[in-house]
Amino acid sequence: MKPAIKVMIINDEGEKIFGEGPYRMLKLVEETGSLRQAAIRMEMAYTKARKLLINAEKGFGMQLVIPTTGGAHGGGSVLSENAKIILAKYEIYKAKSKEANARIYAEIFGAGYGE
Repeated sequence: MKPAIKVMIINDEGEKIFGEGPYRMLKLVEETGSLRQAAIRMEMAYTKARKLLINAEKGFGMQLVIPTTGGAHGGGSVLSENAKIILAKYEIYKAKSKEANARIYAEIFGAGYGE
C-alpha cells in the first residue's frame, strides 16, 4: 500500500479546469504540432480534446494553443508561451504535492506502512 493523489486545478465553482488529461494533451500538441494528432494519440475524439482545451483556456483566462494556417503540409497548432509556463508550473506543483503527500502519509501511517 502506498499513497496516491490526483493533482488538479479547479475554478471557484469547483469545476476542474486542469489536470493530468489537459496536461498530457498540451504536451502532445507540443510534440506533434497538432491538436488533432494529440487527440488521436490519447484515443480521444477531437471534439473532446477541443472541449478540454476551451475549458482550460477559459479557466486560465488565456490562449494556450495557437492554431497555424495551412501551407505545404496543412495547418497545425503550437503552444503559447503562457501554456509552456503553465506546463512547467504544473509539473512543479504535481511533484511537490506528491512529496508532501508522501510525508503526510508516513507521518500518519508510519514509514513502510503496508509494504
